Amino acid sequence: MHRLFVALRPPLAMRRQLLGMMGGVPGARWQRDDQIHLTLRFIGEIERHRAEDVTAALRRVTAPRPTIAPAGTGTFDRKGVVHTLWAGIAADDALAALRARIDRALVTAGIAPEHRAFHPHITLARLGRGAGPIEPFLARAAGLTSPPATIDAFILYESVLGREGATYLAAERYPLA
Repeated sequence: MHRLFVALRPPLAMRRQLLGMMGGVPGARWQRDDQIHLTLRFIGEIERHRAEDVTAALRRVTAPRPTIAPAGTGTFDRKGVVHTLWAGIAADDALAALRARIDRALVTAGIAPEHRAFHPHITLARLGRGAGPIEPFLARAAGLTSPPATIDAFILYESVLGREGATYLAAERYPLA
């Protein structure tokens, strides 16, 4: 089985900015540089033959290069319990178009379409029940911004879960026009 997702890798300067702001929340599990990405589509666990179909379908995706820029921070919660801190990504028509084309390509490979709304973000930290408080971090990082960066490829990643968190292995890189 392969646990796959499609994502963009921010440029080094943007990753360094994000890494530099991480901290100040006791118990948070902050992302490492090799984990920083903007998920376009989570695929999940699939068999090897289906992974090959996914790879082939993604090779047919053509799209303009999207521009990304951090825009503030926020949280995701489940039943009122915050589990993720994230950096928002400013809306970009090319980013939305790329995501839609990737989703259509995955459907042709037999992957069910994504029904959740797209909320472009980069995960900064995962929080367990004992983590916090998060308010000082959110107040300090609320005005997060940086110059926009044009992304020249999207990547199919395999996620390998381990004791120290997930390791993301780039399975294939797909250049954009």
